Amino acid sequence: MPRFRFAFLAAPLVLSAQIACAQEANTSGHIAVELNAAETSADACTLSFMVTNGLKTPVEKAVYEVALFDKEGQVSRLTLFDFGALPPGRPRVRQFAVPQTSCENLGRVLFNGASTCEGDGIAADVCETGLRPSSRTDIEVLG
Repeated sequence: MPRFRFAFLAAPLVLSAQIACAQEANTSGHIAVELNAAETSADACTLSFMVTNGLKTPVEKAVYEVALFDKEGQVSRLTLFDFGALPPGRPRVRQFAVPQTSCENLGRVLFNGASTCEGDGIAADVCETGLRPSSRTDIEVLG
């Protein structure tokens, strides 16, 4: 019986290690940006992103031009999201409050391009060409 208990305790550790390796493989050489949550307050829609720099070097500053689309597919706003510094291999959460916007009316977020991408030894276009957007919400994210 103790062997089975050990096997059941070890299984979650093995599984979490496998998930971590899979996530690392998915972001290797890329900047993964996941829309993790969208919450409406009285006067704004707050979008929470989890971003992981899968490059081997730090990104000192990453700013993206973002188009927000309503549920009908029309552009409702064009804005800049400053993700700041992104250390390699370490997830970061960034939040952006979009004033006078309801999250329930957002249908799509489009990363239109990288306005700024700075860091020692990284190509100027890596923030754009290496972008891997995704969403855990009902709002579609494209890049």
